[in-house]
Amino acid sequence: MKENNYAVYIITNYNITTFYVGVTGNLEARLVQHIYKVIPGRFSSKYHLNRLVYYEFYDYINDAIAREKQLKNWHRQWKINLIQQINPDMIDLLTGEE
Repeated sequence: MKENNYAVYIITNYNITTFYVGVTGNLEARLVQHIYKVIPGRFSSKYHLNRLVYYEFYDYINDAIAREKQLKNWHRQWKINLIQQINPDMIDLLTGEE
C-alpha cells in the first residue's frame, strides 16, 4: 500500500447545529469543494456545512476510513467533546473565524 496523508475531518455550519464527518486524500481541496458547494445536492451543501472544526491525519487510507466510520457512529455529544479537546471555541480552523 502507498503511504500518504489522509485526513478525517469534521465540518459544521455557522450555527454549529449539524456535523459532517468525512475522509479525504486532500483536505484543502475537499474543503474548497464544501465551501463553494461544488457538488450540489450533497448533505454538506444542503445544510451549509463549510466550517472546519476538527481533523486528524493518517498515513494509510484504511486507517482513515476506519476512523471515519467510527466517528460517524458516535453520538452528537461525543463528537462535540472530541472537537472541544483541540478546538474549545469551535472556531473555523481554516480561516480562524469564530
